[in-house]
Parts: sequence; C-alpha cells; structure tokens
Amino acid sequence: MITDVRVPHEHQQPHGAAYEQMLEKVRYEGAYPTRERAEEAVRLVLAGLGRQLTGDERVSLAARLPLEAAQVLTAQIPDTQPLTGWAFVKDLAVRSGASLATTRWDTGSVFAAVAAHAGPDLITRILHQLPTGYALLFGRAELTPAA
Repeated sequence: MITDVRVPHEHQQPHGAAYEQMLEKVRYEGAYPTRERAEEAVRLVLAGLGRQLTGDERVSLAARLPLEAAQVLTAQIPDTQPLTGWAFVKDLAVRSGASLATTRWDTGSVFAAVAAHAGPDLITRILHQLPTGYALLFGRAELTPAA
C-alpha cells in the first residue's frame, strides 16, 4: 500500500466503508492472507483496466466503484492499442513481477468484485468494448458469433 510518508500512519484517513467492503470481497474471493495483499491486487488490476477502458463505460464504471477504486481506475491514461485478455494478464504480470498464474488469479478475484459493483448490464457493455479474452476474466463464457 502506498502511503504518504509525511503523515504518521495513525493520523491517515481510513478508507471509505464501500472500499473496505470491496477489499474484503476481493480478500475472500482470492483467499488472500491479508487485507494488504488484497489491496495490492485491487490496485494492480484496476490500474490495468484503467489503461484499457475508454468512453462512457469508463465513466460509468468509475461512478459505480468506491471512490478509492475509481481513483485508481481513472488515474490511468488509456492505451492507444487495447490488449486482449491474455495480453492484459501478461502485461500485469510483467508490471508486478508475479507469475502468470498468480496474476490471472488476482485479475479474476478483482474482476468479481468489480462486476458486483458494476452490475451485469455495464459489464456486458464493457465486454463489448474490450478485445476478446476478458469475458473469462470476469467469470463469463466467451461467446463468439458463428462463422
């Protein structure tokens, strides 16, 4: 967790209740040993998603997430070349130094919490905007049109 070193830990503002609940959901879904580990996953994955989402879907998702999560998402500048779901996981693994398996696990755990906040309709819109491979990361079937 990144903290402001100028402010003693005991005097820092606590996270909002909605963000704490999100962290607990991620901790539970991901079976993380600590809240801090869950927060690392949340920050990594939301920053990555912030680099992929644009337009109304980005704004709508930010509006539905707890403030702290929305700030992580919207602090990112969207990439000009969107990544497929698998490339997204590989990119996060490189950035974090974690294994692909751990990063895939982190992504699924965080996306489960994101989906709970966003709701099914917004997740469907987001999946239509993103390249292939994200549906599975959100715990949905990846349906492709018949040829």
